[in-house]
Amino acid sequence: MVKNLNVAVAQINCQLLDVEANLERHREYAKQARQEGAELLLFPELSLTGYQVGRDAPTVAMRRDDPALLRLATEAQGITLVVGFVERARAGELYNAMAYLRDGEVIHVHRKINLPTYGGLEEGKWFHSGSQIGNVEIRENWESSCLICADLWNPALTHCAFLKQPELMLAPINSASGVVSEDFSNEDNWKTNVSFYAMIYGTPVVMANRYGHEKDLWFWGGSCILGPKGEILAAADDSECIIHAELNQDAIDRARFEMPTVRDSNTRLIRRLLEDQY
Repeated sequence: MVKNLNVAVAQINCQLLDVEANLERHREYAKQARQEGAELLLFPELSLTGYQVGRDAPTVAMRRDDPALLRLATEAQGITLVVGFVERARAGELYNAMAYLRDGEVIHVHRKINLPTYGGLEEGKWFHSGSQIGNVEIRENWESSCLICADLWNPALTHCAFLKQPELMLAPINSASGVVSEDFSNEDNWKTNVSFYAMIYGTPVVMANRYGHEKDLWFWGGSCILGPKGEILAAADDSECIIHAELNQDAIDRARFEMPTVRDSNTRLIRRLLEDQY
């Protein structure tokens, strides 16, 4: 069994509503990551469309079998690309979603569940909410789960995802400075968030944020790859870039042995306490 997995993050900016330009950037970064030996490359949330799609969301929405997604999937030979897009389901039903692409196919789509409608965030006005969490095999004995941005700020939802015991958690985000409030530091609080979850569940976390301007927002970057004790394995500079890290099964095993959060989670009791509460 190969115990190591090479993962990478593409910290990029993207052009709002310009899917073709963004697809070209994705192809460039996929080629570079593949040449550098990455087996998984994570892009930020809504990386194919930009974040502030608003009322224009239907114009950039794609079904999961859209030819543009499938063409990008042909670039994923021997590597899994995880890209952000607006998914069109039934008529008028749009999702903020991440597509897993590999060997010419869309192998999985995760739909964002926790849509923020606070501060300067209005996703609940444009998107339907997802309702499922599942693990996706990246390679034998390496499964990933995915939570998109605000999904990770719902502790119960996050707990449910980690109970499935993925070997790594993907965290694509679109975090802008001051978008929640002037007093809420996204820069500091995201570092606390992902390092806490990595440590408490003994699970590497791969976080991809954007870097650059979009309309009135500044996306501050800060992409990182954390090990299973919350330690930083790789951190992005203040620029568009790719970062890499090698994850190790033995390190995950040791971290979960020392901090057995899932083993001791007592799900039946928690379920009963929630039912009593509500």
